[in-house]
Amino acid sequence: MISQEEILAAKILIIDDQEISVRLLEGILRKAGYQDITSIHDSREARGMYAQMRPHAVILDLHMPYLDGFQVMTQLREVEGDDYLPILVLTQLENKDLRYLALESGAKDFLNKPYDRVEVLVRIRNIVEVHILNDRLKDQNRRLEETVQKRTEELRETQLDMVQRLARVAEYRDRTTGIHIIRMSNYSTCLAAKAGFNREECDKISVASALHDIGKVAIPDKILLKASRLAKKEGEIMRTHAMLGAKLLSGSSSRIMKMAEEIALTHHERWDGSGYPKGLKGEEIPLAGRICCLCDIFDALTNDRPYKKAWPFERAVEEIKKGSGATFDPHLVKCFLEILPEIRQIKEKYDNVNFEDIV
Repeated sequence: MISQEEILAAKILIIDDQEISVRLLEGILRKAGYQDITSIHDSREARGMYAQMRPHAVILDLHMPYLDGFQVMTQLREVEGDDYLPILVLTQLENKDLRYLALESGAKDFLNKPYDRVEVLVRIRNIVEVHILNDRLKDQNRRLEETVQKRTEELRETQLDMVQRLARVAEYRDRTTGIHIIRMSNYSTCLAAKAGFNREECDKISVASALHDIGKVAIPDKILLKASRLAKKEGEIMRTHAMLGAKLLSGSSSRIMKMAEEIALTHHERWDGSGYPKGLKGEEIPLAGRICCLCDIFDALTNDRPYKKAWPFERAVEEIKKGSGATFDPHLVKCFLEILPEIRQIKEKYDNVNFEDIV
């Protein structure tokens, strides 16, 4: 319901070059209880006054010097855009074509001259009520959008939390794997941004990359935690983690989980087709998988493994360069080399950090 107080508090703008006509309308409106009434005689001032006031109703004469009513309506539409334009046109016109033109130009109703007091008040009230209801609807829609956005963000945060907890299943079996996942996430996000990922895609790969080795939960401890190089048969078993991880992550409608499945399956593929599990080549390998392949190998090179000592940063970078066009996507190698200061900063940040200190 709209109260009488709301109606009478409405802002009314009268645009008419005839002072007698304006005074008559003002008198009718003020006697009825309307107080916020502004009148202008020069149609060139209409646009500025409308933008300043944002009135609930505009009483507009069609026949004026400088700018006629049709030109004024064109200007007001530019101010209001697609929103409700509360225009009541003053007219003595019986010409239906001109009335149709006025409606097409933005008029919502007509007020015939000479004025009838009751008709003036009823038509003004109708225009004001529609404007108030339109404002209420906009406000409700805005609040609904805010609620939906809040709920969406809450769901996203819940989803991210679940993914991160799932990643820790692998981490708790192997502390080396744990800190590796954290560095991988940072490297992958940094390289993805340089490669052209937008903010949303970078957020996705930041989380999804953490699950690249989730398939290792199915690898026996005697292989996963072996302190020396794997035998041939053991290596074959270890390589199954890519397919196992993808299978574990499959079937989700979540965009993050879909990317995580893609990365788990393809982060051991190689640009020249020599990788596993499917021997994909070049752009057959999803971009997220190519990004994680490079970051995974770089991190493995620059950190201790049971079978080798960490390589110096510069030596690892040279190895990445050598792999361009063979192991790695050449474009990604170029991007990687352009962000070496950021990569070094990430590495130094997590050097000598205990996994337990950051989980």
